[in-house]
Amino acid sequence: MGNKLTHEGDAFINFRDYKFRGAKSHGFSWVSVKHLRLAPDAVSDEELLTALVGHEQFRDDYAGGGVLPDGPRHGPYWLRSVTPDVYETVSLEKGVQILREWLSRFEDAPAELEADLQQEVFDRMAAADHLYYLGELGDEAVHGWGRVHEYFHEFVLIDRSAGRITLLVAADD
Repeated sequence: MGNKLTHEGDAFINFRDYKFRGAKSHGFSWVSVKHLRLAPDAVSDEELLTALVGHEQFRDDYAGGGVLPDGPRHGPYWLRSVTPDVYETVSLEKGVQILREWLSRFEDAPAELEADLQQEVFDRMAAADHLYYLGELGDEAVHGWGRVHEYFHEFVLIDRSAGRITLLVAADD
């Protein structure tokens, strides 16, 4: 299929960078947003998901190790367990619900955090043609220290009009 994706850049929203008012604050929550440009001849969503799973930027353990070009992990999972067919299509409403429930564990988010989440997460979800969600893969898919993430929510946003795939991970450690 060739190289259908080119890494464009990242955004990282670390909840520790925002001023929460109460004792029930940010935990150790964050959102990672990775943007990849689609090749002009990009085809089906399944082929794009295959290209994403095979891309170097996908080899991130999201636990401080960063992207390892030959890394065997993706978040809490062994890379070999994450295949295009484990992603489920979700509606915008369902995707927003998943993230809002995750966020509801905190007191009201500071206005600055809400604004950044709106711009980097919710607006991008609304603009996407298709949203895919990586559900729970089961214990056999989790690597030895994969449970360092109490929560791990991953979405793939395909926005053909912008010519971009966005890999969005909302988690805490």
